[in-house]
Amino acid sequence: MSKIARRKFIQLSAVAAAGCFVAPARQSQAGELPRLSPDDAMAAAMKYTEDASTVDPATRNNPAEVQDCANCALVQGNDGDAWRPCQIFPGKVVAAAGWCSVWAPKA
Repeated sequence: MSKIARRKFIQLSAVAAAGCFVAPARQSQAGELPRLSPDDAMAAAMKYTEDASTVDPATRNNPAEVQDCANCALVQGNDGDAWRPCQIFPGKVVAAAGWCSVWAPKA
């Protein structure tokens, strides 16, 4: 290997390494996250459903007239979005009209 080839290799390696550190971090949006399936093991354990109106109010832990993911303290994201991230199910989005047994009222 000649000195010129070695220098070129070192230069290209330095540029490639710098590119790894300079590349902007990509933030995921709620629209990019997969939707939580009611068949998911964690969702089934939490009695998650995509339609809160199908849940018998007598079986709920916290008494409240209207309980759905849209008015739960654990759901994040923008009001009005049909699917939003939830702290209980990281990396997935839940239906705003949904419900699970961990529902907690917003403060």
